Amino acid sequence: MNNFNLTPEELRYQQALNRVKRIKGFYIHLMVYIVINIAIILSKINFDNESSWSIEMRHFSTAIFWGIGLAAHGLSVFLPSFIMGNNWEERKINQIMEKEKQNKWE
Repeated sequence: MNNFNLTPEELRYQQALNRVKRIKGFYIHLMVYIVINIAIILSKINFDNESSWSIEMRHFSTAIFWGIGLAAHGLSVFLPSFIMGNNWEERKINQIMEKEKQNKWE
């Protein structure tokens, strides 16, 4: 979709829609992470008899490394607006466009 023909309200709607899709993608990633890692950990539990069971730390390696990736995903979704502000991208685009306009030969 070409953003040049959108009204400001339509542009804000598109930006909000993209943000919601990114947040939804993170929540889906989080749900898959939880379900898959629970299944992996449960499959690795050793049941010696009815009253005892054991699990080793190495069985959590997938959860740990995937968790690092999940944390990076979460930071990429939630942190930019927290640090840079809600309109950072729009302000930066305007700044670059103004700079290019000043550097043109006319």
